Amino acid sequence: MTVVNEMSMTFESRSSNESFARSAVSAFVAQLDPTIGELNDIKTAVSEAVTNCVVHAYKDSIGKISVNVRLTSDNCVIVRIHDSGCGIENIKQAMEPLYTTAPGDDRAGLGFALMQSFSDKLSVRSKPQKGTTVTLTKRLSRRLSNG
Repeated sequence: MTVVNEMSMTFESRSSNESFARSAVSAFVAQLDPTIGELNDIKTAVSEAVTNCVVHAYKDSIGKISVNVRLTSDNCVIVRIHDSGCGIENIKQAMEPLYTTAPGDDRAGLGFALMQSFSDKLSVRSKPQKGTTVTLTKRLSRRLSNG
């Protein structure tokens, strides 16, 4: 697997930036000519990951969210979303469908489940008080053109 193109961006953990992240990632990935379904999967997974940062990582404060996107020679899109927020105490528990740390806040607790269903691979690394990194990998059906 060779990285053939890459982009990174950092923005504040404001809910208004969730749509920016989704749009920026999809615009970058569009150069691979993904199917509409593949592009929608990526956009949904990125939206969920960024929303988790906004809602959970920084709670009632504003912090930084970093997004890195790599396009590989074997038709993969690898998206890393990182925050330096509160971290996750128990990743396994947090990834269970319907589990939420924000009960009564109209949160369904399906963020990680959605990310998993729209990605081919999901990795979550976190340390309490240090932050969380979510890595989403999606293999595209079309071949990357050299350009």
